[in-house]
Amino acid sequence: MIEAKHLTKYFGQTAAVDNVSFEAGRGEVLGFLGPNAAGKSTTMRMITGFLAPTSGTAVIGGYCVQTDPLKAQKKLGYLPENAPVYRDMTVSGFLDFIADIRGFSGKEKRNRIGETLEQCFLSSVRYQVINTLSKGYKQRVCFAQSILHDPEYLIMDEPTDGLDPNQKHEVRSMIREMAKEKTIILSTHILEEVEAVCTRAIIIANGRIVADETPDDLKARSAVHGALCCGIHGGEVLNIQAEFSALEGVARVQILEQEHERAVLRIFHDEGTSPAIEQVLECCGKHGYSLDYLRVEEGRLDEVFRMITTGRSEGEDA
Repeated sequence: MIEAKHLTKYFGQTAAVDNVSFEAGRGEVLGFLGPNAAGKSTTMRMITGFLAPTSGTAVIGGYCVQTDPLKAQKKLGYLPENAPVYRDMTVSGFLDFIADIRGFSGKEKRNRIGETLEQCFLSSVRYQVINTLSKGYKQRVCFAQSILHDPEYLIMDEPTDGLDPNQKHEVRSMIREMAKEKTIILSTHILEEVEAVCTRAIIIANGRIVADETPDDLKARSAVHGALCCGIHGGEVLNIQAEFSALEGVARVQILEQEHERAVLRIFHDEGTSPAIEQVLECCGKHGYSLDYLRVEEGRLDEVFRMITTGRSEGEDA
């Protein structure tokens, strides 16, 4: 597993990371997220050995990054922030260089490079100079170097930065597939990324861990988690709101949108009770209202993230 043990980093008198500890095991995709300047990248750099901590340490596969750095880093693949590469090299030349560093040679090296080019969808640009590539392709080249040696552990800082929607889908699919046999930590500020690929999420703010839960558990903290959302027409909106509000187990009904006799409503139920789906359906049948859709809200990760990192919930002034 990957272990962070009381990692702390000061820059002058400022604590960028303050006593951060966590573990990540095989099969996990751990999302490490937080606002800008929260300490995400600094933590990733200390775990990989790129940056020395002020105190604390990290252990990769049983090897301490500070006392056994080469043994730890041999097991590790690292995609740094901003995709640093040698821009005057071709894609295949750069991966050949990385393969040499990793100790590959001969047929094994050729196979590893070929497989990695295919895996990262880089075969079509293998002979192109990296400096001529788009930002998305440069990101893929850096991703390729991180997985060339098929590492047991992957640390990725903003792995889909600069990628278009199709490329993001490809990379996320790769991450999910690799997670079956690896331990993966990815730093991101994109909440969609967490929902798409992560099995667990750590939120860091002001250099400290403020949450460590599954994405579903985080969404369950949302104020709208479990509420019913419906699109409805066929009646006076205020009358519909009043009818729904009077149903057993309903705490309140919020009008989200309205136009003439068509509206979008959010129905909150009393604590400890289930969503009032049957009651709503019966009420619509009784009064002749037509439902366009009816769904149970999963909760919103962006709302929970804001609440945890700023202490403000939805609707409060920034």
